[in-house]
Amino acid sequence: MTGLRTSHSQYGTRSELKSVLARFRNALIGVGLMSGMINVLYLTGSFFMLQIYDRVLPSRSIPTLVGLLVFALVLYVFLGILDVFRGRVLVRIGTALDEALTKRVFDLVIHLPLKIRTLDGLQPVRDLDQVRSFLGSMGPAALFDLPWMPLYLAICFAFHFWIGMAVTIGALLLIVVTFLTETLIRTPTRISTLAGAARNKLAEGGRRNSEVLRAMGMGDRFGVHWYETNQRYLRAQQRASDVTGGFAAFSKVLRMALQSAVLGLGAYLVIEQQATAGVIIASSILTSRALAPVELAVATWRGFVGARQSWKRLADLFAAVPAIEPPMQLDRPQSRLAIEAVSVAPPGGANVVVQDVSFELRAGDGLAIIGPSGSGKSSLARLLVGVWTPLRGKIRLDGAALDQWSARDLGEHIGYLPQDVELFAGTVGENIARFDADPDPNAIRAAAQAANVHDLVLRLPNGYDTQIGEGGAVLSVGQRQRVALARALYRNPFLVVLDEPNSNLDAEGEQALMQAIVEARRRGAIVVIVTHRATALSSVNLILMLTNGRLHAFGSKDEVLSKVLRAPPPAELAPDRGDSVKIIEGASP
Repeated sequence: MTGLRTSHSQYGTRSELKSVLARFRNALIGVGLMSGMINVLYLTGSFFMLQIYDRVLPSRSIPTLVGLLVFALVLYVFLGILDVFRGRVLVRIGTALDEALTKRVFDLVIHLPLKIRTLDGLQPVRDLDQVRSFLGSMGPAALFDLPWMPLYLAICFAFHFWIGMAVTIGALLLIVVTFLTETLIRTPTRISTLAGAARNKLAEGGRRNSEVLRAMGMGDRFGVHWYETNQRYLRAQQRASDVTGGFAAFSKVLRMALQSAVLGLGAYLVIEQQATAGVIIASSILTSRALAPVELAVATWRGFVGARQSWKRLADLFAAVPAIEPPMQLDRPQSRLAIEAVSVAPPGGANVVVQDVSFELRAGDGLAIIGPSGSGKSSLARLLVGVWTPLRGKIRLDGAALDQWSARDLGEHIGYLPQDVELFAGTVGENIARFDADPDPNAIRAAAQAANVHDLVLRLPNGYDTQIGEGGAVLSVGQRQRVALARALYRNPFLVVLDEPNSNLDAEGEQALMQAIVEARRRGAIVVIVTHRATALSSVNLILMLTNGRLHAFGSKDEVLSKVLRAPPPAELAPDRGDSVKIIEGASP
């Protein structure tokens, strides 16, 4: 299955991006046609000056002057309208592209950490913003204008061969400048992106752990890491700005010098009676217009390189996390959970943390996973709920492997309480209902009552409508854990996996937790609890012990305890001295 997904991603990602771009083919063709009309209308100034010097001044005809002026003004109005319209179309293409990709990009943000290691989880969002911003800038207009340079060169050659040659040489020099800009800016831009991602990650880590940094006096030392990372970012940004700004200034000076050179050349040709006076001014204006797209392209090249790199990163990430068509909907699981020789490594990691674990649970079973720290308990919990994908082996609900379910459908049958509880900005009710678009108030209350948090919620300022802030900041740690337990029990899922659910609970909360586990088992759910506390074992009938990622013992509670715990088990499991489960190192199952 993994191999099939990989091949699909390598083939399907390109077609996915191409299909998105194909939606805007007609709009881009329209922009190209408008660019052609705009560039033809840009000739208005040159030919107006040519007619003034060669027709109006020799004839001293006021009606001719007025007619040419009116005609030129009309053309300038059309030019302005087309230019504004082209810019707006490009902005709307960028917006439509964002709307077409934003769901996939958000899918990347929430699934990428489960697939590969990433330095900055929000980089896909920034990449999409970069592409959209570039499409709304002057950069695309310059790229659409570049193909019309031969038209201006041809007219310059029509004025005179040497005028055409002068403009051609200037254009070639600017093209060389463009390629140098591309070559020299590529590496600084890439370094700047990586350094910016590292800087953002440090800032987010500091924000989340502000209490630890303050209490333990680590703020200054952590600030040194931030300063060094920020310096790398600033140096890369400065290097990219220096390259772009330097070549942009050079191209501007070159264009101005060339324009003056063409004026001088035109004057010489007039003196030699090889051109008219109007050619001097017309060729100067035409030279400026011919080189303007190249000059603008150089000035906006940094944005173009950034957008191109962003698009490439998005393509690579789409390949890493391909869009998969939702499978056929399956019946609600009701009977068993089977784990078949599963092994797993953390996303992007090479070390296998769970190896060849197999067991089976039936409806109504309660399993406690115990073992030393680092033995793979939380990793196994992540496997059971489909957060991590096994390297080999299968996890099945009623015979169907987890990858045969869509994430949405599977989530309806699973309740999960992670070790690090994270609530979302919103109301208590929205968090319990998992932000369901059409939540059932009765189901919300039932879940809260099952977690024995209903009375606690009612005591909040607005009850279930209380806004809890980012991460549930309004609630205490214990309250957040109990609300998260209610979220796990919402709509009575078949499989409930709880990772250290009693780590922040008081005696009342722990009693409520045990009762919730018993009630869930009574209705036919399978409950798996990762724990170090002996008190949690009272609500289960099975125990699985992991050691170094391998199954060390599995069976009924009494059987496993008699094998792996020191005698007498009741004394060792007494709920005093931290309620810890003491494990004999090296005990055989």
